[in-house]
Amino acid sequence: VQLQASGGGLVQAGGSLRLSCAASGRTFRTSGMGWFRQAPGKEREFVAAIHWSGGSAVYTESVKGRFSISRDNAENTVYLQMNLLKPEDTAVYYCAADRAGRASQLSNEYDYWGQGTLVTVSS
Repeated sequence: VQLQASGGGLVQAGGSLRLSCAASGRTFRTSGMGWFRQAPGKEREFVAAIHWSGGSAVYTESVKGRFSISRDNAENTVYLQMNLLKPEDTAVYYCAADRAGRASQLSNEYDYWGQGTLVTVSS
């Protein structure tokens, strides 16, 4: 699976962005998908993940109620809708695929990673 993340950019606090992650390969439809982020000088952290079926999703506490992960298996794409953005959301966002199909919060359970897209939230 090859992953291509897009949709990052500069936005003011309180604004919205939608990230997309397009996947190539037939295994996307059975892969769990996750979003992680890495802020300058910090370690990569989990943001959100969705089960291969789309039936369940998990979020890190700091984004609950503001971010929403979804997937379109017909389009081989996973999305991260980000609303009410805060300056602390500034980071490079990465999408990742887990061949086991889980909605995992653990980065070491993901097999494939995209190149990242930068999100900058100004105050």
